[in-house]
Amino acid sequence: MALTLDVTHFQFIESTYGMWKIEATEEGVSRISFNKDIVSHPDSNPSDFTQEAFIQLNNYFRGTLRRFDLPLDLRSGTEFQQKVWKEVTYIEYGETTSYLKIAKEIGSPQAVRAVGTANGANPIPIVVPCHRIIGSNGNLTGYVYGLELKNDLLKLEGAIPKTLFD
Repeated sequence: MALTLDVTHFQFIESTYGMWKIEATEEGVSRISFNKDIVSHPDSNPSDFTQEAFIQLNNYFRGTLRRFDLPLDLRSGTEFQQKVWKEVTYIEYGETTSYLKIAKEIGSPQAVRAVGTANGANPIPIVVPCHRIIGSNGNLTGYVYGLELKNDLLKLEGAIPKTLFD
């Protein structure tokens, strides 16, 4: 069962792609959301968790961080979603995998669409690297923030199987 989390801390990070909001509970980072339309740094209420995520995300965007090491609070997801998100964290920097492979890895080979839905509900993109999941045919498919950003993140990592925007 999914929980509504009590987010008490947040801060913003600017990247070449736009502004990201990092949110945290007392358990860990609980959400990272993207908004390319925010142009100034809104007020923040940071914590140790959001500050560490800020540092690690900055390093990721610079190309110097390949593996995140952050406490995550994924309780907002259902048991199935949490299982998918945990499996997604095992996809290495610069690699991609398919929705089908994730479904098989979690023991639900018939649940490819459910894996896609869970992936689309991922509250902590980049850290839980849902952008690294592609179609079985190698095409980029579905990303909550658009295929162009997914393409850019995979390019940053050197993991483009096929490109849509070149």
